[in-house]
Amino acid sequence: MTRVIRRKQKLPAFAATDESRNAQTQPKRTRVTVLDYNEQRADYRTIANIEECAAFKHLDSVTWINVDDGSEPALVGALAKTLGFHPLMQEDIQNADQRAKVEDHGDHLYIALKMLDYSEQRDSIEVEQLSLVLGAGYVITFQERAGDFFEPLRARIRESVGRIRRLNADFLAYSLLDIIIDRYFSILERLGERIESVEDAVASRPRPETLRTLHGLKRDLLFMRKAIWPLKETVASLRHLTTPLIAKTTQPFLRDLQDHLEQVIEGIDTYHSLLADARATYLATQSNRTNTIMKVLAVFSAVFMPLTFITGVFGMNFRIMPPLDWEWGFAVTLASMTVIGLAMAAFFVRKRWL
Repeated sequence: MTRVIRRKQKLPAFAATDESRNAQTQPKRTRVTVLDYNEQRADYRTIANIEECAAFKHLDSVTWINVDDGSEPALVGALAKTLGFHPLMQEDIQNADQRAKVEDHGDHLYIALKMLDYSEQRDSIEVEQLSLVLGAGYVITFQERAGDFFEPLRARIRESVGRIRRLNADFLAYSLLDIIIDRYFSILERLGERIESVEDAVASRPRPETLRTLHGLKRDLLFMRKAIWPLKETVASLRHLTTPLIAKTTQPFLRDLQDHLEQVIEGIDTYHSLLADARATYLATQSNRTNTIMKVLAVFSAVFMPLTFITGVFGMNFRIMPPLDWEWGFAVTLASMTVIGLAMAAFFVRKRWL
């Protein structure tokens, strides 16, 4: 049964990291990476001093600042002071239970959403909050833990694949959202495979474990819908925001994101209906199996009922019972019981009750 797990690691206070250190011997530390690029160059590095981020705010390039642990108060406070974040936005970044939303703070936008991933090893859906800040020429992402699935995007930027190096920060924000939504499709596909296997189990030989698996999959689909539905409203709000931070050329891409979210939600609803049908089939199969067993037991009871009557008659303690003194009484009684039993069985078969 698939489980939903929130993975959150509480790391020590912000400090510089050396990627060459052995992770097994050194404590885990919050890492801040900066990817600064334009059409001619791309510079990727890890920074140790938050004040360095202020310089990227005024460059004629696009800067992506990624923070591995957005729950670290000292780190978020330093960035807020450097870049001028609203205090309420700082609280939202550190609160991992935010509903997907977008807030317009004038010179920057704040977007909160859920990143979902499927762990084959744990057989679980892992959830993590991503806080995204979009400003003029920069994007800041706050994650709950180290590690993500944005490396293909970083590779595209470094190798100048596609149009991303020619466009502004709003297109970078779109690209991040697009990768997250594509991951939703992957998880939905994995759940679809599990639903198909459960349907096969229901059709062949359902067991009590099958029903528990059905309930687990239903819970996972409801969890996904709860996480994704607010994001659909968030993307719709982004499309209708009147802000210079989102160019008109980016609007079609946001509309494409909204279409993808519609497809994911429709897929979730479809799988939810399939699970409901599979559950109904399971219950009907169990009911039919119970009816079949009861029918067989009823037939056996009907066959043995006259035989029980005969043995009951001969079991009465009367002093005078003529058949008891007859030489062939026992044999004739057994033969009669056999004939009656076979005749009743043949009658049930002829009536197609067996």
